[in-house]
Amino acid sequence: MTVYVVGTMDTKAAELGYAKAMVEAAGARALLVDVGTRSSESPADAKPEEVAGHHPDGAGAVLGKHDRGEALAAMSIALTRYLATRSDIGCVLGLGGSGNTALVTAAMRALPVGTPKLMVSTVASGNVAPYVGPNDLAMMYSVVDVAGLNAISRQVIGNAAHAAAGMALRRVPASVSDRPGLGMTMFGVTTPCVTALRDALEGDYECYVFHATGVGGQSMEKLADSGVVAGMIDATTTEVADYLVGGVFACSDDRFGAVARTKLPYVGSVGALDMVNFGAKDTVPAKFGGRTLHVHNAQVTLMRTTPEENHAAGQWIAERLNCCDGEVRFLLPLGGVSAIDAPGQPFHDPEADAALFDAIRSTLKPTGKRQLIELPHHVNDPAFAAALAESFRGIAR
Repeated sequence: MTVYVVGTMDTKAAELGYAKAMVEAAGARALLVDVGTRSSESPADAKPEEVAGHHPDGAGAVLGKHDRGEALAAMSIALTRYLATRSDIGCVLGLGGSGNTALVTAAMRALPVGTPKLMVSTVASGNVAPYVGPNDLAMMYSVVDVAGLNAISRQVIGNAAHAAAGMALRRVPASVSDRPGLGMTMFGVTTPCVTALRDALEGDYECYVFHATGVGGQSMEKLADSGVVAGMIDATTTEVADYLVGGVFACSDDRFGAVARTKLPYVGSVGALDMVNFGAKDTVPAKFGGRTLHVHNAQVTLMRTTPEENHAAGQWIAERLNCCDGEVRFLLPLGGVSAIDAPGQPFHDPEADAALFDAIRSTLKPTGKRQLIELPHHVNDPAFAAALAESFRGIAR
């Protein structure tokens, strides 16, 4: 297997050459890929013209651009398609600043989960969510700019090269299971529900549980799009509340998109839609002054959703489920939607829950395949988990 060292040779030739040499010194094969849009007579193994030629409109759509931003965006498309043609990728190692990081990580994100991906970047100590997304992509902060070799950059790049070589040389054996994969979403406040689900189903399914922190739902749906899971039990759709209200664990506007695209068996619910997530208490925006807050821990503060917010969330979910033509079962736990939404708990608010349930009832369009099921249980009651499991078994292929 080969380490693909990727970057722009017009500005990072010394650093990329050093990374390649360190990979080879560690005993792995290396191939240097130049994605520079202004490189001339590149010494790379894969030159810009070769990579750019994989753009659907040809190399001219990449190298003929005068605007640098447009050229980088086009080269990213070309690199994505170029890497898709390679059958010997042991690891993709990228080096660069903000522009090259955006270019290379976009192509990395298109690779399957399990293919090693490592990006050495000047922006890796900030918010890396836009670069990583729902993928197993590792980011390493370069400390100094990737702008010349010095004592620090040699150490950092060398460590990254050794890590990439190790991943290429020591592949993790593929896990073999005769059980189909099943995606599940969970939050701390729906853990009893999902634990019971796993106990009920893991004898027949390989259960993949995703923490519903914004990227969790995206990760589950990426695996659905990739054909890795055979169905989904989406018990915890809390990311929708953050998306609509402005919390830190927001989903994207494509939430439930994979359900529609793949038509995989889908069972969903409203777990943890009683809350919007923020960081430490002092990070809650001032406009939410006076709202009911619950300090989950020093880093996470929860805000109770209002009836109006719950109505909007229920309507948003139902509208997207109306676009799904596969088998869909959506279950409402009328006794409460999270561990802290029960009598005596800080987020118990029957009016807000009713607004959520009413919005789903009035918006969801039942069909022979799309059904709404209402149960008197709390989301964490064993009977509700049993109903989720039974519903999935009833539609599983």
